Amino acid sequence: MSAIELLAVRALQISADGHFDAENTEAVPSPCISVCRMSPDRSHCEGCFRSLDEIRIWSRADSHLRRGIWRQLLDRAGIAVPVQPESAEG
Repeated sequence: MSAIELLAVRALQISADGHFDAENTEAVPSPCISVCRMSPDRSHCEGCFRSLDEIRIWSRADSHLRRGIWRQLLDRAGIAVPVQPESAEG
């Protein structure tokens, strides 16, 4: 499985767990998929697609900033942000 496919699967799981929901107060999990190497131009990690600055600030970032980093890295990877279906509650 390619890094992009692994990252897409991770994003789907994190979305299914509700971490992309702005109302969720739990810490947003890291996008790291343990493929840690920088792109040839050093613009981003080839595994998680975060920039060096995004990797550096991750541990201190609040959930709002982490969701923003997720959106940026998914855009870089060409992956749509997974959308949780509306609940069946009436």
